[in-house]
Amino acid sequence: MEKKYDVIAIGRAAIDLNAVEYNRPMEETVTFRKYVGGSPANIAIGAAKMGLKVGFIGKIPKDQHGNYIKEYLENSNIDTSGVVFDTDGHKAGLAFTEIKSPSECSILMYRDQVADLYLEPKEINPEYIKQTEYFVVSGTGLAQSPSREAVIKAVAIAKDAGVKVIFELDYRPYTWSSEEETAVYYELIAKQADIVIGTRDEFDVLENQVGGKNEETVEHLFNYSPELIVIKHGVEGSYAYEKTGKITKGNAYKANVLKTFGAGDSYAAAFITALVKGLSIEDALKYGSASAAIVVSSHSSSDAMPTVEQIEGLIKEQS
Repeated sequence: MEKKYDVIAIGRAAIDLNAVEYNRPMEETVTFRKYVGGSPANIAIGAAKMGLKVGFIGKIPKDQHGNYIKEYLENSNIDTSGVVFDTDGHKAGLAFTEIKSPSECSILMYRDQVADLYLEPKEINPEYIKQTEYFVVSGTGLAQSPSREAVIKAVAIAKDAGVKVIFELDYRPYTWSSEEETAVYYELIAKQADIVIGTRDEFDVLENQVGGKNEETVEHLFNYSPELIVIKHGVEGSYAYEKTGKITKGNAYKANVLKTFGAGDSYAAAFITALVKGLSIEDALKYGSASAAIVVSSHSSSDAMPTVEQIEGLIKEQS
């Protein structure tokens, strides 16, 4: 049966306030530009811009910020029938970014009592999830209850329906109470996922260790559901490990770096797009790396998500 959606993502949709004034600390920055942010929302926006049929599940505040997020998603051709409004006074998460230099960027997060972490299990519609080919879960949605239970329920529905689950680790330490707690829930979802994507540092968090080895990570997770594991090593490139034993190396692309944030979301969006289009793992790695290079060269994350034509143009240019 043909699915209505290529991808549905669940989790965080928030507000990014990116510094317009470059090369200065946040204390001296007075001008910011507003964008939609949050890893799952950014992945959904990127995938939709690359031509996929996309849906989103999340909770947003019943206020001006919530209206802005919902309208932005809809204008990005994302179905929002899985989005619910919070009526208990919880607000959107805010991320203020500081751009001192291409290598000195930081994010000041406001994540206390945010609406996205109050998504409840009863607000998950099983029939909606069954309509997609891929279901994308972000690690941040597991950080607190009731969002944690809502995500766990959603993954169980996807698995029962034969929907492929993609776990994007998206580790944000300020959202969690401890590394031990993070490891428990990360491993719980990683074992059920079909595809797991993250940086080497994020996989270390999953394993509650420092300096882990790729080979040990994949050997462990391949005892469970994952068929494909992608481990990113920054400018050194990324590795895709398949359960068949095949390993594919992807190189990073050169970029005129403006800031460091947004790379992971754009990478995931493009990698998933390549899979949906039936491209090889090698090409999917190229898509991901090229998309990341484009976004780190731009001011925003969501607005800067590239088209397939831009991605393929960069790959051709640097081949």
